Formats: sequence, structure tokens, C-alpha cells
Amino acid sequence: MKKRIILGITGSIAAFKALQLISALVKEDYEIDVLMSEAGSRMVTPASVMALTKRRVYIDVFDDEPGRITHVDIVKGADLFMIVPASANTIAKLANGMADNMLTSAWLAATCPKMIAPAMNTHMYQNIVTQRNLKTLENDGVLIVSPDSGWLACGDTGTGKLADLPAIRLMMDYAMSAHPLQGKKVLVTAGPTQEALDPVRYLTNHSSGKMGYAIARAAYIMGADVTIVSGPVNLTLPGVNIVPVVSAQDLFDAVTSRHEGTDIFVLAAAVGDFRPATKADQKIKKTGDELTVTFTKNPDTLAWLGAHKKDGQVLVGFAMETENTEQNARGKLEKKNADMIIANNLFTPGAGFKTDTNVATMITKDKTEPLEKMTKEALGTIILEKCLELEDKAC
Repeated sequence: MKKRIILGITGSIAAFKALQLISALVKEDYEIDVLMSEAGSRMVTPASVMALTKRRVYIDVFDDEPGRITHVDIVKGADLFMIVPASANTIAKLANGMADNMLTSAWLAATCPKMIAPAMNTHMYQNIVTQRNLKTLENDGVLIVSPDSGWLACGDTGTGKLADLPAIRLMMDYAMSAHPLQGKKVLVTAGPTQEALDPVRYLTNHSSGKMGYAIARAAYIMGADVTIVSGPVNLTLPGVNIVPVVSAQDLFDAVTSRHEGTDIFVLAAAVGDFRPATKADQKIKKTGDELTVTFTKNPDTLAWLGAHKKDGQVLVGFAMETENTEQNARGKLEKKNADMIIANNLFTPGAGFKTDTNVATMITKDKTEPLEKMTKEALGTIILEKCLELEDKAC
């Protein structure tokens, strides 16, 4: 069933970005009804919006059709009411319960989840009145996508830029989802580790971090307090605590120091098993045809967590294999005292590094469950739902 969104557009210079958002959502088969303030209709034309939504745009609160009170009827059955961008003027009206146009009247009539993405001059945003209005809305249960900092259209530099679309989409998904992980702390590891050989070179692997970040995103949407312990990657995720690390030892220290307060560990990082025994102080020169390097073992984070697991904690590891996938993964589950291992094979199409999909087998102590090819975020949701089942069994 299609999800239906009410989208409000106000008189912010960032209003044109609402068209980008609408375009993306239409491609994903959302049903979108757009309400505009009069100022918003001067920033982007209703015709432009209608070209994307193929639906009527409403501006005037008295613009009703026969037998319909639009500002009341249009919000019935909506899955989300969001205002992108939200100007200081409209934020003030919402915080004080005003209903002087179609947008604000419909907002008062709506009972679905609500969110706003403010965008304005930095001094207007930082003004104590605007901050008080935002706090009022937050206390009323409205989700707020905080604006970014940077150069603004007015020439000032500071906080006030409309948040980027991924941040808006993340909050949308959160708003329209149940939150079974509310009150839980989830720690996810992601990305590769790097082990220095000399000041110039290091040993690493092909992990992009996409699987770990997808799990973290799913955990955030499900309501968890999320921490990502992340190796060097070109990814970010708003709303979560990202702890950057480089080496396997860094990752071990970051994870184990957070052991006490964490409910669910999902170790998706591709951690180097070994590191050079010594790091050269200077760049190693080509002095012969061969180079001999002695390696020493890195600390095993999964094994440490398994040995120190507390009642109620759930521990998930990953196993990327090239052969005997299920056998090796089950051995890892038992040896490391994990609750679940997510196993995949590097040579399975759609399951390798740097892809947006995965093909995995979910292995627990009493079950082996092969999964179809799916997006990494969909897999992340399945993993976390299974963690809740395992947690219930442990209690």
C-alpha cells in the first residue's frame, strides 16, 4: 500500500530543494499532497509542483471543492505531515497554534506524525524567539531536522541551510516507523581497518562500510541510541554517534570501553586479523627484490565480547568467506560465543564489497536461515528484529 505524505512548502529561499525531494519520493511511489504558504508559492510555482506530483496544489484555506473541507479532509489517513523547508514565520505560527492559511490550518487538523526542516538566515534561526518556538514544537512531539551550517544565500555564513536530503529522508523513515528498539543502545562496527607498515603505507581490505552504516541506519529508524565505531570510510549518518578508528587495536579499544552500557553489538567491520609486528620509522625503500614482513595477531573484539557477555546482551558477528561458508560461520559462532553470525560468500553475485545489496545466511545456535538478495538496509532491519527475538529468549 502506498504511503501518503502531506508536504508543506514555505517562503524560504531553500524552497526549490523541495522539488528535488518530491521528485525522489515520486520515483519511490509515494503519494504526495502539497500545501504551500502564499510566500512559498512565490519561491516555487505550483505548476512546477503539480508537474511532479500530478496532483493539485493547495494554497488558499478557502479553496475547497464541493462537499469537502480541504484543510480537514486532506490530512485524514496521511502517514506523515512534513514542512520542507520551514521558514521562521511558519515555525512561529505552528508553535503558537495559528491557523491563518491552508498549511497551518491543515497542520492543526492533522493527527499523523509531523516533522519540519527549518531553513533561514542564521541570525533568524539563532534568535531566541525562533529557538523558543522550535523547543515548543519539539516538546509537542514534532520531529525537527536541524539545519546545516555554511554559506547562505543572503551572504552570511552560519547555521540555517536546509539539511541535506539524506538527513531529511532518515527522519522521514524514522517518523513513519515503529520503534521497537526505543531505549536500547546499539553499537555497530563498520568499514575496514588499516595497519601501518611505515609512515606511507598500510595494509587494509576492500570494505566500504556500507553494510555497517546500513545496519546503523536501520537501528536509528527503529528507535535505538546508536553508536558506530567506524574505520576509514567515505560515509556519514546524521543522528548517530560516530567514533572514528583506524587500526584493529583502535577498534578493540573503542568497542570494549563501551561494553557495559550496550544492549546489542553488531560487528560488521572488516577487521584485519594481523598487523606488522613493527612499524618502520621511515619509508621502506626498494633495496632488493623481496621484502619480508613479520606479522603479529590483532586483538579479537568479537571473542572478547563473547567471553565478557552480560545477561541480556546480544552479540552479532559477520563472516565473509570464500569457501565452506556455513561451516566456517557456525564454527565462528561457537568459538566466539556469539548469538548470531551473518555469513556471506565473496563470490556470490550481489554479496561482495562495496555493493548496495547483500546475500546472507543468518546463523544462530539452533537455526540456519538463508536469505534472498536484498538491500543492505533491509538486511540490517532483519538482523535487528532477530536480535530482539534473541534478547527475549535470553530473558
